[in-house]
Amino acid sequence: MKNARSKAPVAKQIVRCAIYCRKSTEDGLEQEFNSLDAQREAGEAYIASQKHEGWMALPTIYSDGGFTGANTDRPAMQRLLEDIRGGRIDAVVTYKVDRLSRSLLDFARLMELFEEHGVSFVSVTQNFDTRTSMGRLTLNVLMSFGQFEREIIAERVRDKIAASKRKGKFMGGTPVLGYDICPTTHRLQINAQEANTVRHIFRRFAEVGSGLTIARELNSKGSTTKSWVTRDGTLRPGKPWNASLIYRILSNRTYLGETIHKGESYPGEHEPIVTQSMWDAAHATLSANPRREQRSHESVPALLRGIIRCGHCDRAMTSTYTRKGGRTYRYYVCTGATKSGYDSCPVKTVAAGDIEQAVLTQVRAICKSPEMIAQTCCAISRLKEEQEHDVAVSQWEAVDALKQFDPVWEELHPVEQRRVVGALVERVTVMADGLDVRLRTDGIHSVVSALKDTLEEHNERSRRQ
Repeated sequence: MKNARSKAPVAKQIVRCAIYCRKSTEDGLEQEFNSLDAQREAGEAYIASQKHEGWMALPTIYSDGGFTGANTDRPAMQRLLEDIRGGRIDAVVTYKVDRLSRSLLDFARLMELFEEHGVSFVSVTQNFDTRTSMGRLTLNVLMSFGQFEREIIAERVRDKIAASKRKGKFMGGTPVLGYDICPTTHRLQINAQEANTVRHIFRRFAEVGSGLTIARELNSKGSTTKSWVTRDGTLRPGKPWNASLIYRILSNRTYLGETIHKGESYPGEHEPIVTQSMWDAAHATLSANPRREQRSHESVPALLRGIIRCGHCDRAMTSTYTRKGGRTYRYYVCTGATKSGYDSCPVKTVAAGDIEQAVLTQVRAICKSPEMIAQTCCAISRLKEEQEHDVAVSQWEAVDALKQFDPVWEELHPVEQRRVVGALVERVTVMADGLDVRLRTDGIHSVVSALKDTLEEHNERSRRQ
């Protein structure tokens, strides 16, 4: 007779099950056996039926009485999630799915957390078990709806922001220089000291046309960008100025009392800091003298770009060049001739070097003339008497810079040379038989500022030599 061999029983892996219970109201919770007790009893019975699979109910009670399922801000729920993250739970059992959450978005987020930590989810009365293929399919469908709900919520938020901005409301974010956020109304309110700095930037740029010059002046005075405190009390200190920050101030229509959304401007609820005339003056200078970063990529400089016109066609002339025999030949071309034919314009093209030298000769003579020096001194004195602007250049510095125009000019960057010419020359009109140069009467501040900075560098190098 053969001896029957008995097989050793295979040890089942223990599945630690947490039972979560919830009741929306507190009605009846004072009873000896209430709804929460009934839910837990049903969960324990289900876990007992799965004992052969190694299931074991944890003794910890996760029950929320009197809490809505619309969110997860529940004490027992938070303890449950903390234990899941701590690796102390393998499965979560509820009486119904809505006991865990009534929000599809929250439910999808909870399922993502469960999956991340290897926790399965079971609904006792709805035959929902993420361990089965049907349960996983149902879960994927629910997750898809959760993603849909997330996108709908994001769309609603974007629509609300757009509608609020169209009404001129401030929708949060980093406050800009010149404004603080009112703690009660959450609207922008003017910071008087910072607003003076903003106005100074606009006025000064209309004079000098250089963001770098303004940044240097502000830094020399110890001025910084916006310093503010976050809601959690963290201090965000201001930073030193640079040219980019100056141009950012100049392009921010918030200072006109407007709000911007996707390129569209709307009247804001806050008070403006600059007037329309101040804005227009600064932007007229900005248009005439584009930023260095936008111009420094030009392979061939054009000193008269933007100010030279054809006298016959009354059209702008653009710079162009040709290369021949290893040399570059630069020209200014009438746009009327390029569009209507070269035989329609007697001017057509002019050599850039010749006409730039002719204009430069006049500029040099003007800058060194006694009349210009006298007018400059009077202008600086008048500004000081008005006490409205900070005058960064003294009379003696202006006179010294103008008298030493020639050596300083040669050391200027081509972009700075163009800025000086653009500040002094309003228009250069080219005719078939001559040249007409129309000068500006208000551009001397920009010239002196540019020459002064370069003169200091020139004198420093001379001393070293």
